[in-house]
Amino acid sequence: MTVARILVEKGSSVVTTSPERTLDEAIHLLAEKRIGAVVVAHPDGSVAGILSERDIMRALAGLGGAAFDAPVSAHMTAKVTTCGRTTTIEDVMHMMTEGRFRHVPVCEDGRLIGLISIGDVVKRRIATVEAEHQALRDYITTA
Repeated sequence: MTVARILVEKGSSVVTTSPERTLDEAIHLLAEKRIGAVVVAHPDGSVAGILSERDIMRALAGLGGAAFDAPVSAHMTAKVTTCGRTTTIEDVMHMMTEGRFRHVPVCEDGRLIGLISIGDVVKRRIATVEAEHQALRDYITTA
């Protein structure tokens, strides 16, 4: 299965923010949308970074309350691993495991077109394993 299949199933809507927004605004956006990370994007749709709950916790631990007024760009993860529509689920799982992150922006021609989370990957992987398990049971009972 590829990332394209996940995007077809879940949609390609992505919550984004701009690098100039404050950390306080980003925190409220995360809370409002009930999500754990937001893609930081430029007006042209290119990815500038990603801001996760971990990034926010690091900022607060380092700066205390002063972090709330800082721009998102000061605390986001700027080096973002992305994937494309043709990337396999196995490759995404490997990226997430090796990089120790839970969200991967999907880009095409340098522009953001979706976001894959660890939950998306696990859900599809479990469905695949269950289907294989059922196929084996059906094979055994009919053989």
